[in-house]
Amino acid sequence: MALFRPADPTEGENATDYRLSFGGAESNVAVGIARLGGRAVWMGRVGDDVAGRRIRRELRAEGVELRVTVDAEASTGSMMKTEIAPGRVGVQYWRAGSAGSRLHPDDLDLAVLTPASVLHVTGITPALSASASAAVDAAMSAARSAGATVSFDVNHRPSLWRGRDASAVYRRLATQSDMVFAGREEAALIVGEMPDDELVDAIAALGPSTVALKRGAEGATVHAEGRLLRRPAWPIRPVDTVGAGDAFVAGYLAEHLGGASLENRIDTAVAAGAFACLGRGDWESLPHRRQLELLAAAEGDPVVR
Repeated sequence: MALFRPADPTEGENATDYRLSFGGAESNVAVGIARLGGRAVWMGRVGDDVAGRRIRRELRAEGVELRVTVDAEASTGSMMKTEIAPGRVGVQYWRAGSAGSRLHPDDLDLAVLTPASVLHVTGITPALSASASAAVDAAMSAARSAGATVSFDVNHRPSLWRGRDASAVYRRLATQSDMVFAGREEAALIVGEMPDDELVDAIAALGPSTVALKRGAEGATVHAEGRLLRRPAWPIRPVDTVGAGDAFVAGYLAEHLGGASLENRIDTAVAAGAFACLGRGDWESLPHRRQLELLAAAEGDPVVR
């Protein structure tokens, strides 16, 4: 989606000058993987407009391969970010009737999937429309047929599910996934309220081999390879936390694609999530591989100096 944010974040709703960028959970993950040296392909639908062209140009510049349908009849969706209090960001979305909401199974180039691939989907897309939900189902079915790994990040957006049962959809997608990523409240939507360790165990019991609980400033808990691992968060002063969860997922998937150990996957995920909080924008602060290497050499200092 197109992303508008005030040039001066302290002006909040009184801002008159805005900067145009883009954002979205799936594209954020694609950029994050590409910056860490992985191959990323983004599939989607954008409008034949300035925002749609900007998104395609920026993603290509970041090394992301595109399989995109350009919709001549609908505009690219948009969102606006404003600072509602120091350290707290508010986000408003305009998705109804957008090109992205018209995503259809026929828009997807599923031939790119191989046994070495990871298909990553989120809980946002099935909430947009019946055709978008069908596209997610088609992609997951094709991934399983190809022997690819299926990754699902809940990414709950309450405003998209008004009057509908998101929990049932999330639970169904979780049972069809190999990896599930969720925040604490998102995980509870799938299996109910319970302590963190029990949350990941309960979701793992549905079938996924990997369950990662994103705990923000408290770090992460991961159930994988028959083990339960915990990692603390990096001690940072966040500037903008929007996109941190996507950075975590990108870090984990990039290392998974590279054949890294479970410990390295989690460490990179947590570090990437910290980096994403150090600047403004959904994806602009996602780390490159060299930055993570510098971070590891800095003995705990998350700021590259």
